Amino acid sequence: MKWGLVLCFLFLTVKCFSQDKTVDGIVFEKESKDRVATVSIHNITTGISAYNNLKGEFAIAAKPGDQLVFTKAEYHPDTIKIISNAPLAIYLERLAIQLNLVTVHDTVLSPLMRLRASQRDFSKAYGSLAYSDFLTSPSSGGAGLSIDALWNAFSREGRNAAHLRETIQRDFEQNSIDFRFNPTYVGNITGLKGEKLASFMLRYRPGYYTTQTASEYEFVAMIRANFRRYMRNQRTYALPALVTPSVIN
Repeated sequence: MKWGLVLCFLFLTVKCFSQDKTVDGIVFEKESKDRVATVSIHNITTGISAYNNLKGEFAIAAKPGDQLVFTKAEYHPDTIKIISNAPLAIYLERLAIQLNLVTVHDTVLSPLMRLRASQRDFSKAYGSLAYSDFLTSPSSGGAGLSIDALWNAFSREGRNAAHLRETIQRDFEQNSIDFRFNPTYVGNITGLKGEKLASFMLRYRPGYYTTQTASEYEFVAMIRANFRRYMRNQRTYALPALVTPSVIN
């Protein structure tokens, strides 16, 4: 009986000791190698969160196999898998560096740049409305209506132009969502890949207002909360299997 109690006590002690292990380290900026403070560290395996201190140092409860996500405004999120309890050196890359590279290689234009380009390409559809309100202020003073505004409001061509402007605006809003809620960004936060990532992004795609008003912290927190919901019921949110149509000869 005594030996059984001793073994039980040792088992509980070892279990508690294993749960109390922490992983520590320092967060640096990738380019300058300067320390980065107030970085959010989230253990997506256990749900525990913490911030590093003003020296860039952090400590968080974690064990081998856990996944940690490091996030901070103006930096790309970074996700790592714990291999051991050895101290970690984390290097975060600034978002501005990626934007500069995108501009140089001309692979992706920002949503606002694409909107301005569309306004230039379809300048007649916008007229003065591209840069002013329906009500304008004539040079003589007082409120009045511009000729372009009247043309856009009452002519058939003007109604077509209004429809085109609505289409361009919708495209701008969708491009803005895609620009912030992109697979690389979401994948780094959730650890999802392939079909699971596509399924998650389709199910939890945010609205335009959210992408424009949410801070980096709020946006990441929203993705994490949705990720927990997704993991609780993956089958419900899974993409349907692709069906190969039969070929009729």
